[in-house]
Amino acid sequence: MIHRNCSFCEARESEENPLIAGNSVYICKNCVFSAYKIMFGDEQESAQLPDDMNAQLMIPKEIDNFLGDYVIGQERARKLLSVAVYNHYKRIFKSGDIEDDDTEIAKSNILLIGPTGSGKTLMAQTIARVLNVPLAITDATSLTEAGYVGEDVENILTKLLQAADGDAEKAQQGIVFIDEIDKVSRMSENRSITRDVSGEGVQQALLKIIEGAVVNISAKGGRKHPNQEFVQIDTSSILFICGGAFDGLNDILEKKQGNNILGFGHEKKSKDEKKATFSMVEPDDLVHYGLIPELIGRLPIIASLEEISEEDMIRILTEPKNSLIRQYTKLFAIDDVSLSFEEDALRAIAHKANARKTGARGLRAILEETMIDIMYSLPEYEGYEIIITAEVISEGEEPIFIKKNNKKIA
Repeated sequence: MIHRNCSFCEARESEENPLIAGNSVYICKNCVFSAYKIMFGDEQESAQLPDDMNAQLMIPKEIDNFLGDYVIGQERARKLLSVAVYNHYKRIFKSGDIEDDDTEIAKSNILLIGPTGSGKTLMAQTIARVLNVPLAITDATSLTEAGYVGEDVENILTKLLQAADGDAEKAQQGIVFIDEIDKVSRMSENRSITRDVSGEGVQQALLKIIEGAVVNISAKGGRKHPNQEFVQIDTSSILFICGGAFDGLNDILEKKQGNNILGFGHEKKSKDEKKATFSMVEPDDLVHYGLIPELIGRLPIIASLEEISEEDMIRILTEPKNSLIRQYTKLFAIDDVSLSFEEDALRAIAHKANARKTGARGLRAILEETMIDIMYSLPEYEGYEIIITAEVISEGEEPIFIKKNNKKIA
């Protein structure tokens, strides 16, 4: 079965969101509504538009399939994220369709735990793309308590409002991704008698906006002052996704496993047996790491991402729609140069990136190092095919150049 995607928002074709086909171009029902609003600005249609656009939710399997087009591996984390996102937006747009008691469905925010370069930020970006909702990505390392040098926690919502083009109603249905959440862990498990303004203080400030509250924010950002105009944002329908590498958490997990065994008659565990994975993480472990229990309670869904294997790195290089190999191939094609990689070359890139322990981010760095000399003279190779071999990656040798008449040149 061939899956077609909207050429404007990249939403996948479904019964609820059919596509209209043109000359190799497709447009979905939601984008037609958006175009109508832009062209005619009918107030009655505009008032109903947000519900109509977002009510056509993709089911978890469709969300997971879309994530799979961009995120390689991490099947368990993708499944958890797909279900959580589907339930969140179903809660917002469809809970009123059922007539029952006054039951209110609570919000389920998400915590992504995984090593650097494992795909945490990419998953959040892809989710926002498939749902066509505003996304604000912020770094927790710059946040401080109100009144101290640094960014206020409320500035996160300012970024979301700007991503929604100033539309407060649209921003209230968006996604906030807070990266490096582990960097605001408190200095010790016990409460400090001194002010921890960029650690525990930030966690305390995050509590109310993550759980759900009406917050006054400045539309232009910056510090608040009395003469400034404020915009009220209700965060009860905003999905918060927090991510972090949690460097050192493995030590806590291994200690919990009881790997350090003393006495006679015990066999020493092998290195593989000692290795703890993030899938074993429990809330108590995060408290030991430095997150406060109140914050952990507001992030009920914990999705762990494992370190990427060499095989997965090879797939990352070639399979995603925006894979690095496709990007470089297109970049070379602009200069009428064909670019191809041998299988051993891909394996050499993956092996080198795995040794650097930087995850998928290391792949681009290695390719940039390898291709810089070739790209420097790229316009001179118009009409050639360039083949990258394993020796080019590992030993810095020259690639194979083939002109259109199939004659190899050094």
